[in-house]
Amino acid sequence: MEHLALTKNASPHTVRNYKTDLCSFYQFLESDDAFIFEIKITRQDIRNYLAHLHKNEMSKKTIVRHLSSIRTYFKYLFSNQLIQTNPAELLETPKINKTIPNSLSYEQLLQLFAMPDLNTLLGFRDRVMMELFYSSALRLNELVLLDRKDVDLSALLIKLKGKGKKERLVPITENAADWIKRYLDHSERYHSMDGHQAEKDLQAIFLNKFGKRITARSIDRNFNNYLKKSGLAGKITPHTIRHTIATHWLENGMDLKTIQVLLGHSCLAATTIYTKVSNQLKQKVYNSAHPRAKFKASEI
Repeated sequence: MEHLALTKNASPHTVRNYKTDLCSFYQFLESDDAFIFEIKITRQDIRNYLAHLHKNEMSKKTIVRHLSSIRTYFKYLFSNQLIQTNPAELLETPKINKTIPNSLSYEQLLQLFAMPDLNTLLGFRDRVMMELFYSSALRLNELVLLDRKDVDLSALLIKLKGKGKKERLVPITENAADWIKRYLDHSERYHSMDGHQAEKDLQAIFLNKFGKRITARSIDRNFNNYLKKSGLAGKITPHTIRHTIATHWLENGMDLKTIQVLLGHSCLAATTIYTKVSNQLKQKVYNSAHPRAKFKASEI
């Protein structure tokens, strides 16, 4: 875990996932009466564990993550000469069907944005988050980690701490900058009232009701509440807004390379998924706008 955090610059969230996955693997081996820990772990032991996860109806994505954790662990042991052979080296990765990310129309987006109560500080905060997600396609954790020093409202730039502790500068819209300024200048932020406490964390941009830095879990919970109130169908998360603005950028003529940089993708392949989203949206708009799109030849 220390190697992941200090040498590989893994985020605390990633380190937790690796630890959870490896503990799960250990418990599986421990529960196998035929397995003796003094005997080296084999490739078949790992296959049996993956089969165990599949039997327990874990998704392919989760199983692949467990396998990645195991691979990284044994690679670490092998490179540090703690084992003589790597049992995970030649294991095949289960293929995952890439799903097209969920995206909203601009009208649906406005419907969601109308849900927070702007008469309360916490509601105002949530609207600012939504505006910032849509302005610059932030990841959830990037928004959580945002500090005052990371935001240059006059230059319309913010510095984000992305995956692997990589930092990048991204632009924000004047609209989003204005919402942030109004939130930071909000008089209630500095007083305990209406169900929230005064600011305690002097660095963080977004605070919870206790005046401390808000957590990703709290934001997800709030979004779920707004989704229920909005009446919008499907699962909508902060990441949905990231997908939405990426799709809207593409549809309005932004090139994929620029979108890749703004999203913080390490390779262009991860960005090309939005071309599929865009085509899907165009087909939907076409069908709703064309007067004869819903008719079959036999019906005309």
